[in-house]
Amino acid sequence: MRLPLWHRHHPPLAPTEPPPDDLLDAFSQVVIQAVDRVIRSVASIEARTDAGHICGHGSGFALTADGFILTNSHVVRGATHIAVAFPDGRQFAARLVGEDPETDVALVQVDATDLPPAPLGDSAKVRVGQLVIAIGNPYGLQCTVTAGIVSALGRSLRTPAGHLLHDVIQTDAALNPGSSGGPLVSTRGEVIGVNTALVMPAQGLCFAIPINTAKFVAERLLREGRVRRSYLGVGGQNVALNPRLVAFHRLPADSGVLIITVDADSPAANAGVREGDILVAVGDTPTPDMAALNRVLTDLAPGTATTVTVVRRVEKLCLPVVLEEQPERNA
Repeated sequence: MRLPLWHRHHPPLAPTEPPPDDLLDAFSQVVIQAVDRVIRSVASIEARTDAGHICGHGSGFALTADGFILTNSHVVRGATHIAVAFPDGRQFAARLVGEDPETDVALVQVDATDLPPAPLGDSAKVRVGQLVIAIGNPYGLQCTVTAGIVSALGRSLRTPAGHLLHDVIQTDAALNPGSSGGPLVSTRGEVIGVNTALVMPAQGLCFAIPINTAKFVAERLLREGRVRRSYLGVGGQNVALNPRLVAFHRLPADSGVLIITVDADSPAANAGVREGDILVAVGDTPTPDMAALNRVLTDLAPGTATTVTVVRRVEKLCLPVVLEEQPERNA
């Protein structure tokens, strides 16, 4: 009996055993090794009110062995009782050290001395296209891992509470509700971001706060319990400058902050800053990106009289400005 044409050209394959671990492809090995370095540090966080209602559920990760845990502000905001659970089965009651809605970063502490701190990387070295891994607890499913790439840098993102997050990392590593506050990890197994949001109607649009920003905010929260910063009243994104403009005006950096929005009756509006300007310095401090702008506004006290240097088309303008106290927003 003649075999059908398909069988003559494609004989049936013999069943094979799954390959051993040492034969896994290189991609899998990289992800597995990175996850192994961090996953014990990732915690599930549940926040409740006095009435017992859940007001937040998300993730976090151990920052230090002596009980400090980093998460999102929106996960613990308004909570009076915070419960933290680690993959090894340990559960703790946590207290809120401080939170900063402007960057969606919060610091909580548990009574422990031997937490496995997550290795921290340098988000300034992150590049578009690099492989990243997100770890969290979506829908209460502990220690869920997804992988993807960094799809954009320097994004601005408006939170549901109305705060504008600057300089965030955009990635297509899938997030779901409950992943917020978990780590975004490089292939070296180092945390380079704090997962903070996903765009619900879109696929592959997820965002993380750079770890350098989170570390800066955590230090302030640890010292003072809050972050006091001055208010300029602009929203923007990182942008490269024309090399000829940099050379002609002797600018301090080859990048700046493209002004996307200017709040009405804000210090920036009163100084004459316009949408489309590129902010390159506040006082004598260069602002090559949104992270640098946020740092200088945190360092300068409200009421400080200084200048903002902007590039408008081909002109360099130095505009006097008086910084104000950061206005309170309803969260």
